[in-house]
Amino acid sequence: MSNKVVIIGAGGHAKVVADIIEKSGDIVYGFLDDGIEVGTIIANNEKWKVIGKSEMRFELSRKHKNLKFIIAIGNNKVRKKIANDEDNNIKYYTAIHPSANIGIGTSIGEGTVIMANSCINSSAKVGKHCIINTGAIIEHDNIIEDFVHISPNATLCGTVRIGTLTHVGAGATIKNNTEVEENSIIGAGAVVVKNIEQEGTYIGVPAQIKTKINSKN
Repeated sequence: MSNKVVIIGAGGHAKVVADIIEKSGDIVYGFLDDGIEVGTIIANNEKWKVIGKSEMRFELSRKHKNLKFIIAIGNNKVRKKIANDEDNNIKYYTAIHPSANIGIGTSIGEGTVIMANSCINSSAKVGKHCIINTGAIIEHDNIIEDFVHISPNATLCGTVRIGTLTHVGAGATIKNNTEVEENSIIGAGAVVVKNIEQEGTYIGVPAQIKTKINSKN
């Protein structure tokens, strides 16, 4: 039986998530967004409409026990805040594009999005509410903690660990056997060749710290 999925967020990222849901044979029930008017049609698809604000998720989850939800917002901290506000009625949907390669022995947490042509190889572990974006490569034995975003065409070589809330930019490369501290930003095209032990923004080849982040959220 097909899942009916409520999408929290109605921006560009949410459109891609909706497409994955339907390509997986499931149904987009509607979008919840605090900044877009109720009734707004999404991506010129008459079946995809904003049906309420984000707080409506609680009412919907109580009234419709079989509904599932997914937080389709690119900002890692916003996804964490919404997820942490939930009650026990919320059931999360995990969106995996049919073209993604998922290896043997992998695990993928609830609420995570795996986009088209991405690859998650054997024994990798991806946490909750992550984004593995288009064409990203997560090699064997990686550990991707919760609320991480791996951007398009980023490559994580074998046995890499990415800490909670970290954003890895488009086309970045992380060397094998490397760890990246939580709440960090790896810039687009950066190459990480050694452990990142201090949270901050890292750019360049090899990646060097640009700015420090003073507090963890």
